Amino acid sequence: MSDDFGLWDVFLSMFWFMLLVSWIWMLIAIISDIFRDRELGGGAKALWTLFLIVLPWVGALAYLIARGNSMNERSAQAARDSQAQFRSYVQEAAGAPSSSPAEELRKLADLRESGAITPADFEQAKAKVLS
Repeated sequence: MSDDFGLWDVFLSMFWFMLLVSWIWMLIAIISDIFRDRELGGGAKALWTLFLIVLPWVGALAYLIARGNSMNERSAQAARDSQAQFRSYVQEAAGAPSSSPAEELRKLADLRESGAITPADFEQAKAKVLS
């Protein structure tokens, strides 16, 4: 290495490297948003992608200006969907009841009234639900 590569050059090199990493991250985010959008047709997706490849800086700025708000909405909706899926999975895996105790008691009462279970079975199931 050269002797005139000083501390300022190290900081400048780190700055350019981080700028490159953030640029790549932004392009990946924009391209993934293009293909996640269900409102865009195939031709529009192809044109946006081509625009980003041919003129990356202009294409990225144009996309952020034209579709930045909807990009944020799609990202937030994807996060909500993911959270709902996770909660559903956790409830299913934990074996949590799908209904409240009041609903369970109502179902048991309907079964007792229809004669599907005896009053003794009703009392036993009721104790189990309330415990």
